[in-house]
Amino acid sequence: MNIIMMQKAKESIDLLTFPYAWNLLSFPADPPSQILKIGVFVKKWPHRSHAGGLERHALTLHLALAKRGHELHIFTTSSPNSTFPTYPFPNLVFHLSRPTSGGYLDQAVVWEQLRAQNSTGRPFDVIHTESVGLLHTRAKNVPNLAVSWHGIAYETIHSDIIQELLRSPEERQATMMTERAMKVVEEVRFFQRYSHHVATSDHAGDVLKRIYMIPEERVHIILNGVDEEIFRPELSLGIDFKQKFGISKSRSLVLGIAGRLVKDKGHPLIHEALKQIFMENNKFQQSVTVLVAGDGPWGARYKDLGANILVLGPLEQAQLAKFYNAIDIFVNPTLRAQGLDHTLLEAMLSGKPVMATRVASITGSVIVGPESGYTFSPSVESLKKTLYKVWNDGRVVLENKGKAARQRGLQLFTATKMAAAYERLFLCIGREQYCKYQK
Repeated sequence: MNIIMMQKAKESIDLLTFPYAWNLLSFPADPPSQILKIGVFVKKWPHRSHAGGLERHALTLHLALAKRGHELHIFTTSSPNSTFPTYPFPNLVFHLSRPTSGGYLDQAVVWEQLRAQNSTGRPFDVIHTESVGLLHTRAKNVPNLAVSWHGIAYETIHSDIIQELLRSPEERQATMMTERAMKVVEEVRFFQRYSHHVATSDHAGDVLKRIYMIPEERVHIILNGVDEEIFRPELSLGIDFKQKFGISKSRSLVLGIAGRLVKDKGHPLIHEALKQIFMENNKFQQSVTVLVAGDGPWGARYKDLGANILVLGPLEQAQLAKFYNAIDIFVNPTLRAQGLDHTLLEAMLSGKPVMATRVASITGSVIVGPESGYTFSPSVESLKKTLYKVWNDGRVVLENKGKAARQRGLQLFTATKMAAAYERLFLCIGREQYCKYQK
């Protein structure tokens, strides 16, 4: 973004046509005088460490809005045999229903729940749906609605291309390309039915405006945020974590990997890169420890690489905060071009440099230059080259990059920044005077 251009602007900004991330703007720290009644649709509410990016976004954002005093009604699913979390907020109300056979919200049921609640007391000021929690067939009748997209079909085509390039001769060729292109066409048609669109990365915002042809005043970029009170630099946490898992002080470098340990998150790629490096460079293997946090089929395969690979399993948030403080750099080899990965943001706020695949959502919003980390092409050779560069740069360089990463994280990726931006958008949707921003 052209910061100089913004600084020179004397007139007020129309937020609805603001072309950059709202996280760059400063909104009042105190809650607004108007308390909002917000309806939220999310197909699954997160439970403990078992949550994807969409669910974590829903939890972080709406708890922050509840803390600011807004009245929130969450329409989500609950399985009969599972316990549902509770929170100390009387203004946070859950409306539960059984999921469909496909795991989605039953649209007829949640629509009736919404109508009943809308007629109780005052009507909703705004409706927020996480992706297609509320389908377009219902959303087309709701003018005060905003949808947050955590991945769209156009971005996924890039992921499909990467997967095909990495496919081994023994694997069957994917037939998804044509289907995905038709999915883009389908999305271009039905996305128009949602009143306002929130893109969670700069790249997604550009795609929604250019490719999906949604008018700019209906597309708003609000980058994902994570809890800055949990994810922060704290040396003692890292020391305790290393002691707990017996990580030797003689190790010159600790790499961290976290998330779902599945194919499309790039684990075959980094597994092969590490395997080759360990075979060709004994000094690298002896001086580097790799911590792997998460759950999935590739966890067991990492163990085969040697004793310097520690597979920790899924970690709760408190343990994850210690994990980030114990590493020297966080590595995300994802092959998914869609969304904005929370683990990168957590690592940056913890004061760690990040290393990730060179896809548009990451290079456009997170690692925008070498100051805070490294990027690589989704190939074994490119990943190996970057791992060697990190190793040769050493801890002093990484610590400086980590400081820069944290500063960028504080500027853009905190839960406070994200919640303030959404709050202002929700106010703006209901009242025009909130759509003007004076720097």
